[in-house]
Formats: sequence, structure tokens, C-alpha cells
Amino acid sequence: MIYINVIGGGLAGCEAAMQIASRGINVRLYEMKPNKKTPAHSTNKLGELVCSNSLKAMRVESAAGLLKEEMRRLNSFLIKCAGQCRVPAGGALAVDREIFSDLITKGVMDNPLIEVISEEIAEIPNDAVTVIATGPLTADALAQKIKELTGNTLSFFDAAAPIVTAESIDMEYAFFASRYDKGDGDDYINCPMNKTEYETFYNELISAERAPLHDFDVQNPKVYEGCMPIEVMAQRGENTIRFGPMKPVGLINPKTGHRPWAVLQLRKENAAGTMYNLVGFQTNLKFPEQKRVFSLIPALHNADFVRYGVMHRNTFICSPKCLNADFSFRENKNLFFAGQLTGVEGYMESAASGLIAGINAANTVLGKNKIVLPKETMIGALAGYISDETVSNFQPMGANFGILPELVDRPRDKKERGAAYAKRALEALDRYIQHELEV
Repeated sequence: MIYINVIGGGLAGCEAAMQIASRGINVRLYEMKPNKKTPAHSTNKLGELVCSNSLKAMRVESAAGLLKEEMRRLNSFLIKCAGQCRVPAGGALAVDREIFSDLITKGVMDNPLIEVISEEIAEIPNDAVTVIATGPLTADALAQKIKELTGNTLSFFDAAAPIVTAESIDMEYAFFASRYDKGDGDDYINCPMNKTEYETFYNELISAERAPLHDFDVQNPKVYEGCMPIEVMAQRGENTIRFGPMKPVGLINPKTGHRPWAVLQLRKENAAGTMYNLVGFQTNLKFPEQKRVFSLIPALHNADFVRYGVMHRNTFICSPKCLNADFSFRENKNLFFAGQLTGVEGYMESAASGLIAGINAANTVLGKNKIVLPKETMIGALAGYISDETVSNFQPMGANFGILPELVDRPRDKKERGAAYAKRALEALDRYIQHELEV
């Protein structure tokens, strides 16, 4: 009998399994619950939501809404489940988490082509095409095997810096330069601050509210000096970060001819230069606090944050070094990865990666070409980001317009711009479905 292994019964694994089964192929879905649970899980159900019950915005003109509409057009199983258990949440798609998991579990268990096996997998199978979707808390034994296979270290405790869109940086207050003019002149965008601006920022930073950590995040919180949260570093003294990540040495503001009191440097996050990382600003502040405090930096007063900083255990591979845009492993065409393990961030992003990995695993067995969605689509852009070898300092990424190719005639209005991105994406997806894909 021909079958495909799917390891992990979370959102990505269940979506992958259902996509494979819908193409007439048998699936062995391995899920270690109920025999063993991660510290984050509390039920024996498949597709358990461990944090928020919100799947983010529904409005198609938003990045999160566009992602979900693309999934709907690709016949996503999880989107159908979510639609059956919505709860009021304004413009967001929020679900009754218990019913949501019940629907997922029933759909998978009732599928005659899917065999659910309650077993922890400690080795990567080589007996069939396989999708690994074990999530950010992958069990230690399998995590070690994945580490050996990919040749790079998985991150087990993560402190990441925020990312902003390039277009939202106010260049009236910023300037391009490398320290001591080393490197290319546009290596960094520098956001200078005078003494008064810095002192205001510093006082708000050290008093800002931090996000709580889960118990499983703080059992062995090995946070290295290079990953120390900016707010923790700041509490060592008023000048600590001014002599550290915000040091102005070697930088002259061409607008004033003087060295600033303090400088935040922004580094390109992608080759297109549409997103910039706040260098040295790893943080565990609550998301609204990040927006409030970091927007006190003059050049970021109107910044659009496409990813906020996080600090938690977060297992993921360095996908740009080892995955293709079809979610296959570069050194083994029969092995696929999906979910947060690949560096996509968010419930629906994980499910979307499972959708594509599942389709491509099935296509491998059926002798069909693997699919890679157009880069203008949100799913295609996410797949492109996690497989882009030019991405340095790889960190998880959720749906946002910053990873899409720039619009030719980009509207100035933010809502109109979102609508234009969505229109282009869905037109590209519809053409692809019509000519390249059967869903």
C-alpha cells in the first residue's frame, strides 16, 4: 500500500494530512498525544490551540485576511472548520477553541484514508514520503535528529527583535550610513536621538510592561548576552544601551554634521529592502508596549511593525539553508517540513504551510510537479521568505505586506494599498489555480 507519513497532529500536520487524503493517498498521521504531551498542551485533541483563540483579521485587504482568503480558494480544511465555530471578535476570525479542535479531530479521524497513530517518533522515517510538522516544541529526540539532518542548530530559546516596513520609516529623521563609513553606504538606516529624546525613551523603556513567559519557557532560560532583551540591558544603567546597541560612535548625522547622543540602527531584513530589523532590540515587552515605546524614536514615530519582538522557546530550522519554496528538503525530495518548525509564525501561516507541503507530498507520490505559488500571493511570499538564501539572521515571519513584491503604482493611502496588494495576489492565485493546479 502506498502511503505518506505526517508527523505531528497540530494545525500544519492536520491540514497536510487532509490535503493528501483528498488526493486519494493513504496517510499515517503520527501524534504522540495522549501518550505524551508537550508542556503547552492540555487536551488529547488534534489541532489544539495553545495560546489565543484568534486567527487574526478577516478583512481581505489585511495581510492576515488575504492569507485566509488564499487558503479558502485552495480548499483549506482548517478554514472550513474555523468558519463553523466562529465567535464574535470584531473584524477578526476568532473561534471556540474546543469546538475548533473537535471539528479538526472528527474530520481527520473520520477520514477513511487517514490512520492516526498515537506514537512519539524519534527517528526521521525513510520508508515513505514524509511531512514533519512537529511544531515549536518538538520533542527532544526528534529535534536532535532534525538538527543532525539539517546541519544547523535549532533555536530553543529565542529573543527576537521587531521588524518594521521600510516605507514607514521617516527619513526626515534618519540617514543611511555604515559605522566609520565601512561597507556600503546604505547598509544601515540610522535613527538618531538627542539627549532629551534618549532620556525620554530610556525612562519609558525600563518601566514598560513585559509579556509573561510560560512555565516551559523559563525552566532553563539560557538567554545569551547577544540575545539579552533591550529592556533588561537598559536596567543595568542609563548609559548601558547607549554604549551598546545604541552607541553613536563612528556615525555622523549629515543633517547636523554632529555625532548623535544615541542611535538605533536598522538593518535590511530581506533582499528587496522592504523590511528592516531593529538591530540589538531583542525584547520581551508586550506588543502594544513595543509599539508605544519604540515609536518614541523620532524616525519610527509612524512605524508599521510587521513583526514584534518575542522571547520564548521556539524550535525552528534555519529554513533558508535547507528548504525549497515547495517546503521540500533540498537534499531529499521525499521529505517535507511544515508549520512553525519552518519559521512561519502564526496559526494560519502554519496551516498554510501544511497545505502546500501536503499537496506537494501528494504530488511527489502521484508523479506530478510540485507547486510553488506566485510570489505576489501571501502564501507564495511566505514560502519564498523561508527559502530565501539571502535572508540573514533568520527569524520566524508571519503574514505581512512587507514580504510581497512592491506595487508598480503604490497608493499612498494604507487601506487602498492593502486592497491593491490583495487584488493583485488573488488575481495571480486564480490564474495559477486555473492553469497549474487542481483543488
